[in-house]
Amino acid sequence: MPKLKGERETVYAAIQTQTDKLKDLLSKMPKTIREEATYLCDTVKPQMQAVREQVDKAEGLMDKELYPFPTYQELVYSHHS
Repeated sequence: MPKLKGERETVYAAIQTQTDKLKDLLSKMPKTIREEATYLCDTVKPQMQAVREQVDKAEGLMDKELYPFPTYQELVYSHHS
C-alpha cells in the first residue's frame, strides 16, 4: 500500500489517537450535573482542543482548491472582505 505524502500519515494517526481518547473520556461521564460540568470543562474540553489542533494541521496539508468546505478562517472572516 502506498504511503501518504509528507506528514499526512502522522497527522491522520494523531487525529485517530486523540479522537479515541475523547471517546474514552466521554464514556466516563460523572453522574451528577455538578461533577459532569466540572469534568466537561476540566477534562473533555482540553481533549477537544487536542483533536482540533490535529484537524487544523490536516486542513493545512490539503490543497485549498480540493477542500470541499469553507475553512474556519473563511467562515469567521468572510464578511470582512
